[in-house]
Amino acid sequence: MNNTKIDISVVKNFIIDGEPIEIKTYGNGHINNTFLIVTDSGKRYILQKISDAFEIHNLMKNIDAVTSFMALKADNPERQMQLIHTVNNENFLSSSAGKFRMFNYVENSICLDAPESTDDFYEAAVSFGKFQKLLEDFPANTLTEPIKNFHNTPDRYRILKETIASDKMDRVKLVEPEIEFAIEREEKAGILQRMRDSGQLPVRVTHNDTKLNNVLFDKDTRKSLCVIDLDTVMPGLSLYDFGDAIRFGAATAKEDEKDLSKMTIDLNMFRAFTRGYINSCNLSKEEIDCLVLGAMTMTLECGVRFLTDYLDGDNYFKTTYESQNIDRCRTQFKLVAEMEKHKEEMDNIVKEEVSRLNR
Repeated sequence: MNNTKIDISVVKNFIIDGEPIEIKTYGNGHINNTFLIVTDSGKRYILQKISDAFEIHNLMKNIDAVTSFMALKADNPERQMQLIHTVNNENFLSSSAGKFRMFNYVENSICLDAPESTDDFYEAAVSFGKFQKLLEDFPANTLTEPIKNFHNTPDRYRILKETIASDKMDRVKLVEPEIEFAIEREEKAGILQRMRDSGQLPVRVTHNDTKLNNVLFDKDTRKSLCVIDLDTVMPGLSLYDFGDAIRFGAATAKEDEKDLSKMTIDLNMFRAFTRGYINSCNLSKEEIDCLVLGAMTMTLECGVRFLTDYLDGDNYFKTTYESQNIDRCRTQFKLVAEMEKHKEEMDNIVKEEVSRLNR
């Protein structure tokens, strides 16, 4: 819960419609403090106090460029995420109280923490697909990387191996099966990066945090409106966004579930997201051919990151108990194993959905 109080003078530094009459905490974000601003004209805005964890200038430059570009191409910009500039035409405010940014409030919208049906997951895919399509002509190489090598899977393996070698927490002996699982798949895990480096896969603007709660839905129709939380927008592969969404939304168990028998891939959810994604953006043949590999790679990479953090002493991911990161690792690796088991079915679903689209 946000506990920070905001002085009204902060709000008045932004170009808004009317005078601010109400400021209240909003949402449950873990990084930035978020507030809902109401003005006497009835307009509402989202104000965020930005965490010091971010390099603010490049981050906001990315967001400003991407949201401005999408606003020019969107059918209804009011239903898209829009950055509100300051009265000095800056994309964020730096003050003695901290650093702040403001967005429009998308009226009559809701967020979901998890898909309640295949329709919800399909709509999320439509939103992330439209995000790709709106930005397909955007020069991705003009964006900076807020997190270097974020989805460079071979580099994630390099860090894992270094962490294994140092074994500073004396935990390697506790997770030998998990280490073996990861290393056995290292060659396959690097395919996407090698294809990116060789130019076989196009570099696009990617969201990189394609959880369902980063999609706004229309409260009445349950149709998706737009994606939010652009802090990790950077150059990447469409397969990163597709794969991470599948990892999160088509899994049948929680990320830290101890009973691994509960974890598999929900093929109905996989089909729903695949259909929505390929229907909404223009993917190349090479991208379509790699969709299943994208899901497997992003899941494996996430497991490798959890394993690395466990071996390193749980310094990156927040934990509430000692073995949580290795529990998270094991669920991801179980999901990878289930994807391997159902790969032929997943490949067939992709083929069927492409055929359906081309009818």
